[in-house]
Amino acid sequence: MKVRTRVAPSPTGDPHVGTAYIALFNYCLAKKHGGEFILRIEDTDQVRSTRASEDMILSALNWCGIEWDEGPDKGGPHGPYRQSERSELYQEHAQKLLDSGHAFRCFCTQERLGEMRAKQREAGEFQGYDGHCIGISADESAERAKTEEHVIRMKVPREGTCVIDDHFRGDIEIEWATVDMQVLVKSDGLPTYHLANVVDDHFMDITHVMRGEEWISSAPKHQLLYEYFGWEMPQLCHLPLLRNPDKSKLSKRKNPTSILYYERMGFLPEALLNYLGMMAWTMPNEEEKFTLEEMVENFDLDRVSLGGPVFDTEKLTWLNGRYIREDHTPAQLFDRLTEWKFNREYVEPILEMALKRTERLSDLEPLVSHFFNGHFEYDLEELTGKLETDDALKYLQFGLWRLEALRDWNSEAIMDEFKSLSEAMDVKLRDLLKPFFVAMSGKTVSTPLFDTLAVLGPDMSRARVREAINQLGGLGKKKLKKLEKEYSAFG
Repeated sequence: MKVRTRVAPSPTGDPHVGTAYIALFNYCLAKKHGGEFILRIEDTDQVRSTRASEDMILSALNWCGIEWDEGPDKGGPHGPYRQSERSELYQEHAQKLLDSGHAFRCFCTQERLGEMRAKQREAGEFQGYDGHCIGISADESAERAKTEEHVIRMKVPREGTCVIDDHFRGDIEIEWATVDMQVLVKSDGLPTYHLANVVDDHFMDITHVMRGEEWISSAPKHQLLYEYFGWEMPQLCHLPLLRNPDKSKLSKRKNPTSILYYERMGFLPEALLNYLGMMAWTMPNEEEKFTLEEMVENFDLDRVSLGGPVFDTEKLTWLNGRYIREDHTPAQLFDRLTEWKFNREYVEPILEMALKRTERLSDLEPLVSHFFNGHFEYDLEELTGKLETDDALKYLQFGLWRLEALRDWNSEAIMDEFKSLSEAMDVKLRDLLKPFFVAMSGKTVSTPLFDTLAVLGPDMSRARVREAINQLGGLGKKKLKKLEKEYSAFG
């Protein structure tokens, strides 16, 4: 049997280092055994999924040095490789589940479901679907489906225990009573992750599903679907989650998580990939610096460690330094610098901004240095200006939420977001923008803000806003919750 693995990111935001981490281990397993590694785009969330995000995922994984054998950009015998292009296949198999009695249509309104969950929460019960529509006859269900909005849910046993075979953990027992009757097809006719995932893995001949341990709770639903369809289930291998240094789940609020951020910060792709490999695996000789080819050659699932791997940027920086010092001559380093930051595509828009303010070539460096710096120690008085610290924090956080939700990253779209925010907050635009000028450049006077944000890009821009917030003292849970409530009124 040929080993076939996959990574299946959702194109709903910045490409996450966790995606590269999962992709790396799946790639190594496939290549170690002469198999194939597949990239599949799980874009059934039509509201949040974008082609721009998909392009960023492909670009980020390519930059890391991970190559796939089949995917949306390469094609292959098991395509298409975007779930949005496989709807007929999902509809066919949803109907098979209905016909076999393993699934049912649910006509419950959102109001009823909300009341149900509230009662379960109040009673301290497991929060899951209560089976209200499970007894509707097939004929009545089919007739009502012609005119009533509905979803399709899978039937799940209410008694007994599900046993999941995980390569790393052995048998995992989960009580069926704690497994929800999962929605398989949404009211818009599109599948949820759970149905599409199982159908795709089967028809793409995936032999091993290596994913994050957060999916363990969903494994019983997937195993049940394999049983309902009469298919053999791939071997499950749940990797440990990446953690912040404080052991919490890796999140962008505590640690930059976008692959593109690390590219923009001047980390080498081979160093980042090496570091991700160290997260849950070690070389037989315990050497910390190794190439992708060396990892593939020595890869063994039984050497995967389940301890909570800590993604520590200080350790990554140390490893990156080794790559720079040990693997480059000055001439080679010059080439890497040129490729990284001093290339025409990146620099020309910067020079266009600077031209009007330049009288000598020596004027350029202080004027545009913020486009080449990675980190600032901000002057806090400059960050706040005449604002109270709490107001500066609020403006930065509200602006950050707007920037995180922005899909089209260009100066005009960014300007529109800030104008809209200032109107909603009933504050002058120039007051709202003051802390952002300093957050982006480390200076009170700099290149035009919206153009600067556009050139820096979403990853670096958002990271600088988060860093400015942190240096101002940060936002604790209580403050953040209060701001979230205020923001929700107009955000």
